[in-house]
Amino acid sequence: MYTQALDLPDGPQAAPAARAVPSDSALQSHFDAKMERDEKVEPRDWMPDHYRKTLVRQISQHAHSEIVGMLPEGNWISRAPSLKRKAILIAKVQDEGGHGLYLYSAAETLGTSRDQMLHALHTGKAKYSSIFNYPTLTWADVGVIGWLVDGAAIMNQIPLCRCSYGPYARAMVRICKEESFHQRQGYESLLVMMQGTDAQKAMVQDAVNRWWWKCLAMFGPPDADSPNSAQSQRWGIKRISNDDLRQSFIDATVPQAQVLGVTLPDPDLKWNEARQHHDHGPIDWDEFWSTVNGNGPCNKERLATRVAAWEDGAWVRDAALAHARKQQARSLKEAA
Repeated sequence: MYTQALDLPDGPQAAPAARAVPSDSALQSHFDAKMERDEKVEPRDWMPDHYRKTLVRQISQHAHSEIVGMLPEGNWISRAPSLKRKAILIAKVQDEGGHGLYLYSAAETLGTSRDQMLHALHTGKAKYSSIFNYPTLTWADVGVIGWLVDGAAIMNQIPLCRCSYGPYARAMVRICKEESFHQRQGYESLLVMMQGTDAQKAMVQDAVNRWWWKCLAMFGPPDADSPNSAQSQRWGIKRISNDDLRQSFIDATVPQAQVLGVTLPDPDLKWNEARQHHDHGPIDWDEFWSTVNGNGPCNKERLATRVAAWEDGAWVRDAALAHARKQQARSLKEAA
């Protein structure tokens, strides 16, 4: 429907008989039926404006999180304790950059541009995951990010492989496979440290203490305070609620912590036989919203680093475009 003008003649010739165009209500009914059948929506399919805008916001912010998420761990590449750990960390940070590219490409199929998305990030209009606005103080933080942060991300992202929007769902399949490796790598790194000196064990426990509650907040506010979640679930963009994802993460992580030999910093954390789930203490949502709104310990630093990287890389983008134009001109000349 976006290229109807191409079907019309260029000159004053009589126009062909107009074809019937489905009404918005008919298109909406077709879309709703597709949602009921749990079918995929593809880029050329009709979709409601709000569905499109919701996807652009979610996928672009997911992409921003992958790109900004390179920074806390990238800070430790030059300080990794061994060549093995350095090689693993370089590969992981590179993966995160690739995830961002997959997701920007998926968002572009919805009609937005890479420049628009990055402008929104650099001007502070678009958000990214609040978890990346905290510092990585020790090497143990790198392992805990792999175990807990990536573990929480996997719990949240595996259902996205069944997202109703095809390009997003397909991108998530590869991303989740790589994130699973990242989690295992982080956990293995911590296991090694927990077999080391008392100072190393204390370093791991300190990192767990600092990151645990922040990871629980990663799943977003409680369902009662998340008004957009219900619509996203009806559309099949989001499959599982914030609270259910958070509960699944806690239940999966408690036995992992026991094997590791660390204590999760929640005195109220205990198994509830009646619910068949773990109970946990209250999350500090004031800190969460403060960080989301730009007042976290590293918000300004993270954004400034991304803007500087974009500006410093302008010459590379310009050179690539100039080369592409030169190649195109050469191809046209040879074709002539």
